Amino acid sequence: MNIKQTELTPGYPILEITHPAVTARIALCGAHLMEWTPAGHDPVLYLSPQALYEEGKPIRGGVPLCWPWFGGHPDDPALPSHGLVRTRFWKQGPVTTDETGVTLKFSLTDDPESRRCWDHPFHLELEIRLGATLQLSLQMTNSGSSAVNLTSALHTYLAIGDIRQIRITGLDGVPYLDTVGSRTVHQQSGDITFDREVDRLYSTGSAVAVHDPVLQRIITVRSGGSGCSVVWNPWITKAARLTDLPDEDYQRFVCVETANAWDDVITIAPGATHTLTTGLEIRRTSRAK
Repeated sequence: MNIKQTELTPGYPILEITHPAVTARIALCGAHLMEWTPAGHDPVLYLSPQALYEEGKPIRGGVPLCWPWFGGHPDDPALPSHGLVRTRFWKQGPVTTDETGVTLKFSLTDDPESRRCWDHPFHLELEIRLGATLQLSLQMTNSGSSAVNLTSALHTYLAIGDIRQIRITGLDGVPYLDTVGSRTVHQQSGDITFDREVDRLYSTGSAVAVHDPVLQRIITVRSGGSGCSVVWNPWITKAARLTDLPDEDYQRFVCVETANAWDDVITIAPGATHTLTTGLEIRRTSRAK
């Protein structure tokens, strides 16, 4: 096993992990998991070839951490989308390893800069377990003297063969908020397929599976501490507006996100902790199932 720290750009360190069971890359900015490739598999996470690597800029792809708000700030649209922790440098903690993989820990605590955006004391710990499966656990502790309400997400970009050919199961019959155009509530009927922009918040924390006949695999996403699952693909028009994403790459990823959002706003009492987790499993298949 080998963990090497290098820089993608000056002053922008990342960790490169090589283990018989897995290879991975993690940026210290945002404690951002950029790559997870179990042995014998193609990369499972999508990372834009036009992603930006500088402090204060989010990385397009991998698993961004959205906290303490998901999407735009509910009261101040001038504040950064998806919160303030995905663009800040985290402190690396202990690393443990065994024959099945590697576990890394990272932490982030409030400071004067964070309090200018969100005036609450906090302490965050992220644990990333890398191996044949992936597990991320974001532990949020309220260090202040009053309760806080927040939303959050583990914004997972999954690499796929062709957006038009995948289907997503596990959400049949679940209510969802459709945020494309006017915000409207619907109920899912059958599998999710894609022929346009999709941006939906599903009122469930149940397991969701992405069936990919091109890459011949099924990716299962399992959630914990969550009552909301987000499914997103920007499609043609929105992808063309994203400067850190090649125009045609909307075809190569889908986001299936474990979240506390929409009707799943979290209240954390003083001194209390909430943990949000997501787990990914891969199963090979020679045909769509």
